[in-house]
Amino acid sequence: MLDRLPVEIVERIVAKIPDTDLIAASKVDRVWWQEVRREAYKRWKNYATTIGDVYCEIRALGKHYIKREIDWITFEDVNDFYKRWIDRLTEDQLYIMEKMLRNGMVVDPKRGKP
Repeated sequence: MLDRLPVEIVERIVAKIPDTDLIAASKVDRVWWQEVRREAYKRWKNYATTIGDVYCEIRALGKHYIKREIDWITFEDVNDFYKRWIDRLTEDQLYIMEKMLRNGMVVDPKRGKP
């Protein structure tokens, strides 16, 4: 029955699966594999974008500190928070990429094959 679900339904289901269970859903059939792969790439890219945004926030914070607009303690607290956030996002991003690699979901754009 699951292999007969419309693609739109599969997309909606896959979008709600947590990162830790995402790749397991690719085992259902080819449609699910393709949708899980698409969703995994999307999440990986979102992590990369968010990491870049947080890095920009860290740089902006540093500029405020240099201009003496914030005190040292505030700078250290916020900077540490941002660094921990980047570490967590990076772990999540690497987790997805590792699972994609192990399941043949990373495609060589030159060859179009995993």
